[in-house]
Amino acid sequence: MITSQPLTIALLLATPGTTWGGMEQHTADLAGALAERGHNVHVFGHRTYRDKFPAAVDFHPIPVQLGRRNLWLQLMFRRRLRELSPDVLHAQGNKAAQLAGKTGKLARVRLGTVHGIKSSHKAFDRLDYVIAVSPQILIALRHPEKHLIYNGVKTQPQNDRPETGPRLPEGVTNVIAAGRLEPVKGFETLIRAWAKLGTFLGNAHLTIFGEGTQRPHLERLIQQSGLENSVTLAGFSRNLASVYRKASLTVISSEREGFPYVLVESLLYGCPVVSTPVSGPRDLLPDSSLSAGHQVQDLVDLISRALANLEALRHSQQSAMAFAHETLTVNAMAEQTEALYVKAIRERPVTHKPWR
Repeated sequence: MITSQPLTIALLLATPGTTWGGMEQHTADLAGALAERGHNVHVFGHRTYRDKFPAAVDFHPIPVQLGRRNLWLQLMFRRRLRELSPDVLHAQGNKAAQLAGKTGKLARVRLGTVHGIKSSHKAFDRLDYVIAVSPQILIALRHPEKHLIYNGVKTQPQNDRPETGPRLPEGVTNVIAAGRLEPVKGFETLIRAWAKLGTFLGNAHLTIFGEGTQRPHLERLIQQSGLENSVTLAGFSRNLASVYRKASLTVISSEREGFPYVLVESLLYGCPVVSTPVSGPRDLLPDSSLSAGHQVQDLVDLISRALANLEALRHSQQSAMAFAHETLTVNAMAEQTEALYVKAIRERPVTHKPWR
């Protein structure tokens, strides 16, 4: 669906500019896809993110590293928004939703996307519509106008040119994980499980892609566990297409998730996935691909089952892979989001008071 008239769309990304993760990539992909569909797209965010967005998207740096209650940040944002007077203001995440909720009628419609389950989603109460990126998040929301729109991912076409992306070891069974090196991703638990698997692993090698504050700690853990030859911290890479094509298995070890990009990317590139029972994997993967919990032994049991019969695992996930190709694309995400914008404008409420 492409609207007959271009919309002026403002996307607000309020993360502090120190990391680039799933929510940031979601915003960049959505902004680019909406611009390709003929809309006037503007992004408000930290200045360090400017180069992450396509040239067709107008980027407006604001000091989002300041606290969400900071009056200077609120004033600057409202001033820029008043100049733009957008049809749609779309907030990404809780902090952005709280800032958007204080903008009154500076946009015709205000929406927000919830990227993860929090103890409270009150920040979204003042918005007209709310988007959840997974069924589990949708269930957790109490907003009367909540809608499910899955994250979408762009895939890279395979070609005959030499791979320019990161490399995996040769002659081994490659197992991969990807995400910010932060406690919530569970990489310490994954490494401890890898050590406990011991000789069962055979020639399997674990490569973890990502950067974060836990890198020094994880490096020490790898050394102390004697895993220098079977675990690699490969750093951050924006394009893991060649990795997914070569890997035999992806492991998600997170304590909690919204709808992880690594899940979508793995399925789109045909790499089977095993995971802790977090949002996203619980919605798409068969029960046999999920661990019983988040403890070391839970991951030991899960990974050992997977490596024992990778072909059976891949076969069990064929329906999930088909669903990913049909639904979990950037085009599908942009089309559904655009349709919600149009619906919201047509049915926009006469007031922006909290619904509760």
